[in-house]
Amino acid sequence: MTHPSEQSPPPGIRARLHEIIFEAETPAGKAFDVALLWAILLSVLAVMLESVAPIRAQYGQVIRVAEWVFTVLFTVEYMLRLFSVSRPWLYARSFYGLVDLLAILPSYVSLMLPGAQSLLVVRILRLLRIFRVLKLVSFLGQAEVLLTALRASRQKITVFLLAVLSTVVIMGSVMYLVEGEANGFDSIPRGMYWAIVTMTTVGFGDITPKTVPGQFIASALMILGYGVIAVPTGIVSVELAAATRQGINPEACPGCGAEGHDVDAVHCKFCGTRL
Repeated sequence: MTHPSEQSPPPGIRARLHEIIFEAETPAGKAFDVALLWAILLSVLAVMLESVAPIRAQYGQVIRVAEWVFTVLFTVEYMLRLFSVSRPWLYARSFYGLVDLLAILPSYVSLMLPGAQSLLVVRILRLLRIFRVLKLVSFLGQAEVLLTALRASRQKITVFLLAVLSTVVIMGSVMYLVEGEANGFDSIPRGMYWAIVTMTTVGFGDITPKTVPGQFIASALMILGYGVIAVPTGIVSVELAAATRQGINPEACPGCGAEGHDVDAVHCKFCGTRL
């Protein structure tokens, strides 16, 4: 029979690692986060410099070695994050978990697909952790409020986007029939492209209706475009107001590493672990 300590890390070690890696309340935690942010900045700088031909020709080998050093460091850090939470799969599926994974994958993919390492610039997203490092509690709290509002708005915005997509398909098809190939609408996808450009009020002007019915439809779609911009804003604003009234606890869950819990929450709303 396997002893429990052989199946999982001792609670003391896991708790200590969680405190250092996920929290910035202690000197050790803050030092870890500051070192991590410097590593992220230097790794992104290395990727950017490698894209400059003269620098790549002279220092290419050094830059590639540096990229792999950072990749190994971030891989170890990612494994430690999974190790320090009691439910690693939940953390791996979280926003920060996915960002951490994407920060190391391009290097390994580049072994099979040369050039994929340029995608390492995604590491810049990890600088979002700077809110924790600088102890900007008010900023961190507001960021969590915004994330909570976006999560609450997800279903409403999804329904709205499906409605917009349906409108784009219909209007693109109508313009294909009304204007035809002679006026640049040579396919339904081309008409859909025009509808998207028109609804978002971008107005590239590479395709324009020439007939009176087409111009009338375009005018209606332009007016509708203002509503397309306003509706998601209203949805998020309502949820943002609700999240602001409720308040957010910036503490990271020891189980999955998730944040954004209610102020009076006793258990994590994502995995149920006691906070």
